[in-house]
Amino acid sequence: MNPREVAALIAYVVKLDPRLALDDQAAAAERLAQWCDLLSDVPAQASGWDAARVARDYIARNPYRIQPSDVSRPWHTHKADVMGRHVGTFEPTAHPEINPDDETGNAFVAALRAERQAVAAGQQPPVTHRAITSGPPAQQVERRLAALGSYMPPTVRQALAEFRPQRAARERLAAANLPDPLDVPCTWCKAPVGRPCRAPRMAPGSDAIGFRPMKAPHPTRVDDAAAYHTAAQEQETAA
Repeated sequence: MNPREVAALIAYVVKLDPRLALDDQAAAAERLAQWCDLLSDVPAQASGWDAARVARDYIARNPYRIQPSDVSRPWHTHKADVMGRHVGTFEPTAHPEINPDDETGNAFVAALRAERQAVAAGQQPPVTHRAITSGPPAQQVERRLAALGSYMPPTVRQALAEFRPQRAARERLAAANLPDPLDVPCTWCKAPVGRPCRAPRMAPGSDAIGFRPMKAPHPTRVDDAAAYHTAAQEQETAA
């Protein structure tokens, strides 16, 4: 706040709490200087913030005379909460000045820093994600990934993905919250849950019939998995 805004805030709190009125001009000037010093980095109004409202709420709830720190502390708490919810991304189309072929990334970093400063100053609201990072969809994804099990660090799992294509595919589907055919049994080839679809195979010179795993699931299993996934999501939403 600039000195004029601080003076307006002091006049407002004196109106609400007449005990703060000062008749001595020197004392009033000293108080203004003190408040200006402590509130220099606090905006009068910002996204989700109003210094006058904070002062009014303090006076309404506390018997003690308000101090400038009673306004600055809530601002820094509000600022930390906003920055904690800000994901630090922005829409590239809103920044046509950024050259996508710039290998240095200086323009991107500058734009990202400017956005974070604007959010921290309350000049714009934070950018948040909610679709998959919170709520029932996120809980369902966590349960599906937990059901698949994990016994190795993510970096090792990524390195082994090409040698475990079926497991890697299931993890990608779970992370994207998409239907996984192996979550349901196959009514066509009778493959159980967690096992790939199979095709009959006869050994040469023998009447015995075996089975070989298939790379792609049967279409009926894909349809059943989609219906199962939809039903699970509806149940999550209802809960």
